[in-house]
Amino acid sequence: MFLPATETVLFGTISLDRYLDGGGVVPTGDVLPGGGILNMAWHWRRARRPFTVVTRIGAVDGASIRGFLERHGIPHLAHELVAPGPSSSIDITIQPDRQPWMDNFVPGVWDDLLTTAAERELIARARRLHSVLVEGAIAELARLAADGGLAHVSVSADFLGFRHYTVDRLAETMAHVDVGCIGWPGPEDAPEVEGMRTVAFERRRLLVVTMGARAVRVFDGRTEPTDRRFPVTPVAVEGTTLGCGDAFIAWFLDELWRSDDVARAVAAGQEGGALATRWLRPLPDEAYATLAPAPLPTN
Repeated sequence: MFLPATETVLFGTISLDRYLDGGGVVPTGDVLPGGGILNMAWHWRRARRPFTVVTRIGAVDGASIRGFLERHGIPHLAHELVAPGPSSSIDITIQPDRQPWMDNFVPGVWDDLLTTAAERELIARARRLHSVLVEGAIAELARLAADGGLAHVSVSADFLGFRHYTVDRLAETMAHVDVGCIGWPGPEDAPEVEGMRTVAFERRRLLVVTMGARAVRVFDGRTEPTDRRFPVTPVAVEGTTLGCGDAFIAWFLDELWRSDDVARAVAAGQEGGALATRWLRPLPDEAYATLAPAPLPTN
């Protein structure tokens, strides 16, 4: 099978978001396509960034996810998309402060994922690979690295809220990740943050740690080690903060890859993250076919 070259592979799970309690803001009971990979793909399509999604959805419940990909023209390997079983899913509760609580992640078809020959060939033709690190993706990224499948690509990764990680495990994964992003929910002076800084400097990597409305810390060990703190201008949350981290990373990487300027990339990420606070869900209502249309901000 011949696969065309792609600039960037977007690798990871696309899930079903189950809204258990909308907190009086989001309708309770909604089940919608979601997850960092899907949200980033939407943003990158708006930015006209060339990429291809490598993911899996479940044969028993993945129709809405497939429909989302097709409706928005998100490039993906259709013949590799569906696997027997259920899709990944996660429970979401919107809290009174409009912050989401996300729990009970069910990996579904990502429980024992292995990339296919076609997917590995696509990665071999790419310049970059970005992954959102749930357990199935963590394991496969390590396997690809061990087999030499990542030697030629620049790898970036979303370490989410660090739930899956310790500092020691971060050091292991950063051995084959060039740019890491962490949404850190704890105190800025926590020992884990100092550990992140040490890992970035020792591994000679770029690590971006977002801390909500407090700050963005950038530990850049690629040349001369630098520790930069970028302030955040708080914005009024008109919707929820669900999806702000995905928007930050999508906009940050898009600008970093265009300009190679970290400060400009952080500013772009903050713009994207602030935009997402205007929406009730990770994306505007218009992005979801089952919801009423709403004005769609442009990038």
